[in-house]
Amino acid sequence: MRLPLGIAMLGVLALGTVGCSVAPPTQFYQLQQPVADLASRDNNVTVLLGPLKIADYLQRENVVQREADGSLSLSQQARWAGSLQDDMGQFLLRQISAQLGSSRISLYPDRVGIEAQAQIVLSISRLDSGVNQSAVLEAQWRLLDAQGSLRNSRVVRFEEAHNGELSDQVRAQSDLLALLSQQLVRAIREEVPTETVKKKPSRSSPANSSDSATQGAIVPLKIPVVDPVREPGVYRF
Repeated sequence: MRLPLGIAMLGVLALGTVGCSVAPPTQFYQLQQPVADLASRDNNVTVLLGPLKIADYLQRENVVQREADGSLSLSQQARWAGSLQDDMGQFLLRQISAQLGSSRISLYPDRVGIEAQAQIVLSISRLDSGVNQSAVLEAQWRLLDAQGSLRNSRVVRFEEAHNGELSDQVRAQSDLLALLSQQLVRAIREEVPTETVKKKPSRSSPANSSDSATQGAIVPLKIPVVDPVREPGVYRF
């Protein structure tokens, strides 16, 4: 049996609507940790990173795109895999730890059991890019000492080029955060004296330890000092 023309047209339109409604799959992105120059792990400087504040427009799931006229748009196919603020905090923590050579880095407010020798208060007001717009990072950081006094402060702006693809935009933004971490590490090294982990002495008996301390060392001979003997004088009358 032939279907009426109206029903056939409705079927075609329905199939067309279903085909058009199929959207491309959503892509999820994370900041890319660059390979950092690992310092020796003999530094026990304790650093507290945070509070970390990011701009309101960055606190969303969709990846923000900067247009040529300066306006912002949200990508419908690209999203961050989790909280961008948390991702930034973990990114900077790992970079600072690797470059500083210390595992005693804590992310605010997790400061249980540490007495920070330095604290970094960070505010990121811009981190974005666009298809035809370079990646830009604008931030302000303050370095505090153990007493909470301000030791250093800087307002920075970094820019990085990319090829326009979203994956390369994320790479460029990650490189900008890596540059920021390098600047923070230099400031910490300038203000906080470098400390090395003290190695525990090996357990040994007092006799052995005293013997080992004298081995290979030049021990001065203790020669008693003898006063010269004065010969009795000869008197002639």
